Amino acid sequence: GKDRIIFATKEDHETPSSAELVADDPDDPYEEQGLILPNGDINWNCPCLGGMASGPCGEQFKSAFSCFHYSTEEIKGSDCVDQFRAMQECMQKYPDLYPQEDENDEKSSKDLEAASMEASTAKEEEKGSS
Repeated sequence: GKDRIIFATKEDHETPSSAELVADDPDDPYEEQGLILPNGDINWNCPCLGGMASGPCGEQFKSAFSCFHYSTEEIKGSDCVDQFRAMQECMQKYPDLYPQEDENDEKSSKDLEAASMEASTAKEEEKGSS
């Protein structure tokens, strides 16, 4: 692996360090580069992704996010609906790993659907009574 354990003695600590600092290597894949690498690629190791690129739905996330990142549509990402749907369907299979919105959001969504249904029903009734 990349980790190494070194034991230091009291004598090791008494002598001045001979360690030299090396300049950052821009090609180091472990270096924090941010979400987008200098060459324009997506940095899947970025902590900002919160681990979404790994796990059971990592491939679906990468597919959807890549599609959005590279989208050239007038409404960016509008050509990525299928990829985002696949990601969402995958995440719904793992509710413990990918919690849905809290219950208040779900409730307001259901209220909105109910209000929409009531409005369309009212319109149908108005058409029938004229």
